[in-house]
Amino acid sequence: MLCSKSWIDQHMEKLTPWQQSAYRHFSAMMLDEEHPYPCVPGKQGFQSDTLRFGFTGDPRSGEASEKLASYLKQYGEISRETGNYASLVVFCHSDVIGENLSVETYEQVFWNMLNRVHQMDEKPWPDHIGKDPHDHTWEFCFDGEPYFAFCATPAHNVRKSRHFPYFLLAFQPRWVFDEINSSTAFGQKLKKVIRKRLVEYDDIEPHPSLKWYGQEDNYEWKQYYLRDEDTSISKCPFSHMHKKIKS
Repeated sequence: MLCSKSWIDQHMEKLTPWQQSAYRHFSAMMLDEEHPYPCVPGKQGFQSDTLRFGFTGDPRSGEASEKLASYLKQYGEISRETGNYASLVVFCHSDVIGENLSVETYEQVFWNMLNRVHQMDEKPWPDHIGKDPHDHTWEFCFDGEPYFAFCATPAHNVRKSRHFPYFLLAFQPRWVFDEINSSTAFGQKLKKVIRKRLVEYDDIEPHPSLKWYGQEDNYEWKQYYLRDEDTSISKCPFSHMHKKIKS
């Protein structure tokens, strides 16, 4: 099931040791005021209890992908009820695949998992979202909902905002960004705050792939998984498949 912050805080003993560890690391990261996490919506979402959490095992396994698909289906039905700063955060038990994997290896794990989840999606791709990842309107979708996907791993060291002791996935519904991407004074100010915090948190300049949704030179898939270095793969590993809806 999906868990809220308040539920976990009250029922911590129901979580396994690794689940407790993952959640506590995430909580500490979100509540750190000395080094504030750069994603303002994510930080506010945690503090206002609008995030939802899930746990799964080895991200290389089919079982983990099935559980993630189930989480996304559940989440799409409730996300708008949780608040303005909604996100789904999923922790994977990355201890089982070792702490010495490279950033590039985790990158393959991430895209393989996203592809498996996509193959389980029974709804058609939304008409207003491009099907080609190299189109600036493309975004990962599941059950008819577009999401910004985010991945953090134990291997990331340079980009601290992408480091986490466990393999972490986050999915933010596109509507969460409507205000941020708007031309309002608030939206423009929030963009500047996020970028400023990112530079301070990582202590390096933002990855060159980081842009804003809607820009013609922006490709969302390049932002889902950022390497420590300023490099990125040339072709998106996402495989869009035209699937027949199950009756």
